[in-house]
Amino acid sequence: QVQLVESGGGLVQAGGSLRLSCAASGRTFSSYAMGWFRQAPGKEREFVAAITWSGGNPYEPDSVKGRFTISRDNAKNTVYLQMNSLKPEDTAVYYCAAGSIFGLRIGGADYWGQGTQVTVSS
Repeated sequence: QVQLVESGGGLVQAGGSLRLSCAASGRTFSSYAMGWFRQAPGKEREFVAAITWSGGNPYEPDSVKGRFTISRDNAKNTVYLQMNSLKPEDTAVYYCAAGSIFGLRIGGADYWGQGTQVTVSS
């Protein structure tokens, strides 16, 4: 079992930055690929980033590439999402997830966090 708790969300002006953190419990954290998703009101959940269990091959889709960066620290059982140059359309609830790298990239996960709200004002 892996439990995930996100933090770091909040209100920020357009062009600003936030760093989200996801703390995981469970001794098997380092065996999972980790990912971030987001869901805006009235929209489907969207994949944002994923990283392999070793921290290699970070992947971000074109919608956030160059602005968002995923990283992890297995010693701290934590995965991060650094978000720069934020836009109002980035406003959403951001969820941390654990699973396989393939599953995460197509929207599936074994474990989900409860989410943290990110609001970007114009």
